[in-house]
Amino acid sequence: MLVPKLFTTLRGYDRRQLATDATAGVIVGIVALPLCIAFAIASGVSPERGLVTGIVAGFLISLLGGSRVQVGGPTGAFVVIVSGIVAAHGVDGLLVATLMAGVILVVAGFAKLGGAIKYIPFPVTTGFTSGIAVIIFSGQVRDLLGLEMAEVPAEFVAKWEAYAAHLDSVNPHAVLVAALTLALLVLWPRVSVKVPAPFVALVAAGVLVELAGLDVETIGSRFGEIRAALPSPSLPSVSWGVARELVGPAFTIAALGAIESLLSAVVADGMIGGRHRSNMELVATGVANVAAPLFGGLPATGAIARTATNVKSGGRTPVAGIVHALTLLLVTLFFARWAARIPLAALAGILVVVAYRMSEWRVFRSELRAPRSDAAVMLTTFGLTVLVDLSLAIGVGMVLAAFLFMRRMSEVTNVRALREGLDDGPEPDDPQSIALRRVPPGVEVYEIDGPFFFGAAEKFKDTLAEVSAKPRVLVIRLRNVPAIDSTAIHALRDLVVRSQGDGTRVILSDVHAQPLAALARSGALERIGEENLFGGIDEAREEARREVEGDRG
Repeated sequence: MLVPKLFTTLRGYDRRQLATDATAGVIVGIVALPLCIAFAIASGVSPERGLVTGIVAGFLISLLGGSRVQVGGPTGAFVVIVSGIVAAHGVDGLLVATLMAGVILVVAGFAKLGGAIKYIPFPVTTGFTSGIAVIIFSGQVRDLLGLEMAEVPAEFVAKWEAYAAHLDSVNPHAVLVAALTLALLVLWPRVSVKVPAPFVALVAAGVLVELAGLDVETIGSRFGEIRAALPSPSLPSVSWGVARELVGPAFTIAALGAIESLLSAVVADGMIGGRHRSNMELVATGVANVAAPLFGGLPATGAIARTATNVKSGGRTPVAGIVHALTLLLVTLFFARWAARIPLAALAGILVVVAYRMSEWRVFRSELRAPRSDAAVMLTTFGLTVLVDLSLAIGVGMVLAAFLFMRRMSEVTNVRALREGLDDGPEPDDPQSIALRRVPPGVEVYEIDGPFFFGAAEKFKDTLAEVSAKPRVLVIRLRNVPAIDSTAIHALRDLVVRSQGDGTRVILSDVHAQPLAALARSGALERIGEENLFGGIDEAREEARREVEGDRG
């Protein structure tokens, strides 16, 4: 149902809930302030672009979204892909890619693809999420230690080599500020959960730098003053050739946005006992990613940490998310000049904590003890995310997971010969068992158990190839085949053609609706002959008996 949750949650809305939502929205806005700035800087763009994203995208995701408590904005998942696009195509290239991703998400929402998230294997999401966490942490080492470096290489290995070459330039003041920030982020929640720890850490770090006169780089010293206004909307401009190159990154942004938004909505459902509208959430995220770049913003999606903070603070309707966006707007308009004094070492400390929580290292460790194939998928996705490219990592991870799934399914599907007096299944007393029936001489019965698709087609051919003497009638029993694909149909058609050449009649029994429809649509049923299809094994066995006895007569 493509109806925003805001429209349904406002029924019976009262002042008490408004006060609770407003309080939660202000708290989340304060939490989002340093994160929006930090994610922008980590992505290689100016900090106000992060604030603009939090304001515009955060407002639209709450206004149009399919979740009661989802809070949107820039997130750590986009840091890798955004920094790569900016390095290759500049900020305008990023804006165009984000616009394209927004359109893709809107189309996906209207196409009702919101449920597709369940088809992404857990090892793939674990692998690329942990890989992103490692990359985020790696990008903070310069500011965390205050290293004097003109540029930081984009490649992971080259980045650490550059850090090692500049270790002699560690700034003890920056290390002190980062340590204070990390300590407050860990310890402050034990003191108070009402006042967000990131906000306290930023204020404390800024005060320390100002009062002690510490030689630490700030947002203002690196990027200049933050503009205390929203930019006017405008369309980015790139050449047609560059736009074509951005199609791949746009799909990556859309995929990441959809995955994180829907995962966050699922987590929120578990916290409040609700049920989100996944397709509406995709549409809202898409609209937000179309609007944000018009104001110079970054890609946006549902943010799990901010959403959880919203729930814990009492937010129960999209009004809280709207208030969060308005809070960011007020901070930008009236306190932007103070934000320029935030030490970069403090922002680096915040992102280190974000990376730590994002890594979910306990889940990663437990997944290593999963079946080897799943562990291999996770490690492959993780390695490619860190060392090569995020979009390649997701693609390879999905393909590898799909191949492993197909192998498992082919192992589940079994093809075996059935003999009179032998148990042909896990239920010895099965009234349909061939063990209870007499198989006439000259008749062979084979049964396929499980989905009959291309992964099992070779097993089918190999099993049938073991038939030494050509029977007069070959019965293929399909009572446990729920589905069949074109490769299996082709294998079945080849069997019929070869058998007819050898003088063997092929009979199919117990054919379900989907296989029967697929055989009819493909034209294979015409080749097999409808007279060779039987609803049960008794009818097929009786027809085989008549065929054999007719030959003898």
